Amino acid sequence: MMNWRNDGVAKVTGKAKYADDIKLFDMLHCVPVYSNQIHAEIVEINTDSAQKSSGVVKVITAKDIPGVKKFGQIRKDYALLADDKIRYEGDVIALIVADTLENALQAVAKVSAKYKKLPSVLTTEEASKDKILIHDVYDSNLINHHKVRKGDIVKGFAECDIILEDFYETNFVEHGYLEPESAVCQVRDDGVIEVYGSMQHPFSSRRFTAALLGKKLSEIEVITIPMGGGFGGKDDTAAIVCARTALAAWLCNKPVKMTYTREWSIKESYKRHPYKMNYKIGLKKGKIHALEANIVADGGAYTSVSPWVTWRSTVQCGGPYIIPHVYTDVKAFYTNNVYTGAFRGFGSPQVNFAIEQIVEVLAEKIGLDPITFRKNNMLRQDSITVSQQKLDNHIVSLDQVLDKVIKESNYSDKLTKCSYGKSDDSKLYGIGLAMSYRGCSLGAEGKDFTSAIINVQFDGSILLEVSIHENGQGSETAMINILAKELGLPFSKIRYRRSSTSSIPDGGTTVASRGTLMGGGALMDAIAKLKLIINKVIAPKLSCKPNEIIYQNNLLISPSEKSVTWEEAMSIMYQNCTYPYAFGSFEAPPVTWDEECGAGKAYFTYVYSAQVAEIEIDMKTKKLKVLDIYAVHDIGKAINKGLLSGQIYGGVVQGLGMALKENLIIEDGHIVTDNFHKYRIYRANELPRIHDFVIENPDPNTPSGAKGIGEPALEIISPAIANAIYRATGRRMKKLPMLMEDICKQ
Repeated sequence: MMNWRNDGVAKVTGKAKYADDIKLFDMLHCVPVYSNQIHAEIVEINTDSAQKSSGVVKVITAKDIPGVKKFGQIRKDYALLADDKIRYEGDVIALIVADTLENALQAVAKVSAKYKKLPSVLTTEEASKDKILIHDVYDSNLINHHKVRKGDIVKGFAECDIILEDFYETNFVEHGYLEPESAVCQVRDDGVIEVYGSMQHPFSSRRFTAALLGKKLSEIEVITIPMGGGFGGKDDTAAIVCARTALAAWLCNKPVKMTYTREWSIKESYKRHPYKMNYKIGLKKGKIHALEANIVADGGAYTSVSPWVTWRSTVQCGGPYIIPHVYTDVKAFYTNNVYTGAFRGFGSPQVNFAIEQIVEVLAEKIGLDPITFRKNNMLRQDSITVSQQKLDNHIVSLDQVLDKVIKESNYSDKLTKCSYGKSDDSKLYGIGLAMSYRGCSLGAEGKDFTSAIINVQFDGSILLEVSIHENGQGSETAMINILAKELGLPFSKIRYRRSSTSSIPDGGTTVASRGTLMGGGALMDAIAKLKLIINKVIAPKLSCKPNEIIYQNNLLISPSEKSVTWEEAMSIMYQNCTYPYAFGSFEAPPVTWDEECGAGKAYFTYVYSAQVAEIEIDMKTKKLKVLDIYAVHDIGKAINKGLLSGQIYGGVVQGLGMALKENLIIEDGHIVTDNFHKYRIYRANELPRIHDFVIENPDPNTPSGAKGIGEPALEIISPAIANAIYRATGRRMKKLPMLMEDICKQ
């Protein structure tokens, strides 16, 4: 039953109800109105004609907002309805609420507006000059600046015998979730606004909604429902859609639904940050001795979580290697492009694309194979990271994951068969490798804690609730797995209660691969507390001490093997007027960070990963085929191996898209690839064979022993592919995506 999933049947059979499936009596429909401007001052918005359109109940603009007009998780700079300026083409100037979706859509063209066009800032180079400010309230387009200062960089390079300088670039990437943003909201009889939405974080949605409406948090209840994919993309954007829908429901005093089209979703939702990365790396006697990196991210029109995303890039800027001297700057700038935010990997896929190619270039320069070079330089037990953290509180397993992926892929033998641009026929073969270390959970980005509730009923059935949101990854099932194992019960005894923001405290966003780690930690605390409560009552019945009771096979057993069934025990509890109920919490172990020099204990533990990619390029047909992917990850303790494999497969596929296909084209600030017939993602029949392997070193810093896999699975596939392309063609690819027209250039 390890591969069982609590929501599997509902999703496979189509019974699961997503946001757009919800239909309420007398429900209205809401649609956004865009300006089609890139950068402009709003002179006037005229809604008179739209308001008179057939079936229209209300046209909402910023002047109708009872609360704050701008909000955000870090900087409150996002205009939920634009009223002063248009800063990118996804800005919404009005909402049309009508009796039918068709009537709402027909009224869009009847909203007219006058603008004073402003020059657009579409590159970070232009943005850095601050000649044109995206936000007038700030004196610069710089969103944030993170640093790493370790050792003496001048002395470090002076001591090097080989120095390499190189430039790498990544692009905007669309999340591509199957379900676009959607929300349904209604005002209850008690005045509380209920929100049902396709969102990653109910509590973020509650904050955005409460701010927009000028309400207390207790006056908004966000109820969790199944979500059709997010990958980081349904945090800010989905919260904004929920807030706008709630505003419409409040103003119209009727239930309202808003479901985005794919074009709206791609136009408005934030993307993965494009990076421009200048690297300078020096070797001293074959060891990486000095690293200087200048990394610039395009933050687009709004802050969103750019400071958090780019902060992670500092920690991983040098890859999983020992480097004595480091001088890194990571900056994000406002532009008039689509804004950028959270996406699976959170600032690490970009730097890994660069560093995992650079180490192989360096290895080749000194005549070493890439494995030997990595082993000579990689982090080991008690090593010091680029951020001056000593890795001494968990098992540092880079050698384990690297040896495992080499063995399983037969890497060393296949390395000798690579084409390097030469072949007897039109087909070229290449194999590539990449590895990483990734900090678990939020780290020094912010406070990290969460909670869990176990509520046992008198018949022995259990209601379980954890303040980690189910994003489709299987976190509910993982929590059921943990509880069932610890109490010695079958899964059938446990019912996961879909929580709301009114039933459990805010447990933080389901991001940073923190779901199983943090949720499992809170649940283990609740289990320990529950056992104390139960054992105190049941121990006399079993003639033993409370701490001697064993939970196994639906029984509570004493050392003398006297036992009661779980159901009998719960009946005794209620007869004793003692509730078998426990609230647990888990706070991540302490971390530290010095912003001025980029030093500290950035994360309390790390996931270690290595992946190998095999490719074949047919120069005649101009086709690239990924043959096999081998993925090895040390994820701590595996809770549900079936779901774990699913996360690895999903991460690999998304990484393949980022590497080879997904190309968000923006022309003069307008997104051209506004649907999936233009923005191409991998199809099922194009996928390679994916071989996943797990190293289990249960983590001593987490009660469940688990770490995470959601993001590690994605963050190194693009450099593995890039290294394979080099060995197939003899050409280095330094820009994402790696398209065939670039690969085949002579």
